Parts: sequence; C-alpha cells; structure tokens
Amino acid sequence: MTAEDETTRSSRDRILIAAAEMIGEDPAARLSVRSVAARAGVSMGSLRFHFPTQRELHDTVLSAIYAHVTPDDMIHDTSLPARDRLVGCLRQVVGLMGVGDEARANWMRIADTFIAEQPTDEARGAYRALVRQGELRIEHWLGVLAAEGALPVDSIERCARFLSIVIDGLGVARALPADASQLTGETETLHLAADAVLSRGA
Repeated sequence: MTAEDETTRSSRDRILIAAAEMIGEDPAARLSVRSVAARAGVSMGSLRFHFPTQRELHDTVLSAIYAHVTPDDMIHDTSLPARDRLVGCLRQVVGLMGVGDEARANWMRIADTFIAEQPTDEARGAYRALVRQGELRIEHWLGVLAAEGALPVDSIERCARFLSIVIDGLGVARALPADASQLTGETETLHLAADAVLSRGA
C-alpha cells in the first residue's frame, strides 16, 4: 500500500468516525458536509471525493454502524430460511413500539413532534433522517438476503420502503384498542410482507 493510499484510507476513516460520533450524539443529525468535514479535520473537497452526496455519506456510515452493532443479527443465521430471518428482524422493530399504553405514549410523542403543529424545516429534516435510518436498517437485512440470491439487488430500496410502511402500520395498530387476536394478525401480516418481498427472487 502506498503512502497516498494510506492517506486516502485514513481521511475516509476519519470522516466515517466523525459522522458516526455525530449520529451517536444525535440520531437525527443531518450530517452536513461542512459539519462532518470540520469534525473529521478534513477539507470539504476531501469529503466530497469520498462521498459525492450527503445521502451516500449518511447511508455508508449507518451501514457501518449496523454491521458493527449487530454482527450476530439473526439475518446472518443461515440455518433458518430467509423468510423466517426477515420476519424475525422485522418483529424486533415492531416490538420497539411496545404495546397498549406504551405504544400509545410512543405514538403520541411522534404525533406531537411531527403532526400536531405545522412542521418546521428542522422537524421535516429530523423526520426524514429518522425514516431513512429505519429504511437503511431494513436495506441492510435485504442486502444480506440479496447476496444469497433471495431477491434482486435492484429491488432492495423499494422493498425496504414497503416494509417500513408495513412496520409503521403495525406499530399504530399496537396503540389502538384490539383483541387477543392482534398478535396472530401481526404475525400473518409480517409473513405476507416477507413473502411479497422474497417472491421477487423466485
């Protein structure tokens, strides 16, 4: 490896570390080119060389975070069928909303922050960043399955958006009055959603 290669690699690493630290401090961080470059101690030109767009920077750092934080994620357990792994991962995300009173409180906070008042540009940006983080996590799971041939690589982004909407709907359902069959319906919905996505690889 040449000295030039080492310099290039180290500046890219510094950018990713700085961006990861910013997301760790504020999950809704927008990662502007200026702020990340300043924190990494590199020029904006250097940052643009490695990451031509803000979205590419954001997606790369989140992918690295997910791969580091969840190396044993069940999506990697190839002893299970792709469908079961995907449903298990999606169920974890739905579970984060809680049930009953906890789910209602969580959705009320979301509504108060992003729906009750006319959203500001800052609120819109924060919401887009939160949605993108969720979609990128799903894209990571789908990417693992795509590498195994379970679905086409070019459908990952669209499928992640679809699954994100399904998760939102199930989360809202958890906050609404429901009977004991809710868990059964939730499981059926997740299986239908996984089947819809994975059928693209059939």
